[in-house]
Amino acid sequence: MKVIYDPETDILTIILQDSPVAESDEVQGGLIIDYGHDGCVVSIEMLDASEHVGYHL
Repeated sequence: MKVIYDPETDILTIILQDSPVAESDEVQGGLIIDYGHDGCVVSIEMLDASEHVGYHL
C-alpha cells in the first residue's frame, strides 16, 4: 500500500495494488474508487483532501 498527497492539486491517493485501472466510480462527491480488470479496488482518490482529513496534510 502506498499513500500519496499532492499539495498542488490537493488530492490524496491511496494505492492498494500496483495494477492498471479498468474503471473508476465517483461514489461520493470527490471520492473516487478505481477498480482493476478483476473488479477489485486498486486505489482510492480524495479530491479537496485538506477539507476532509482531520489532520493537517
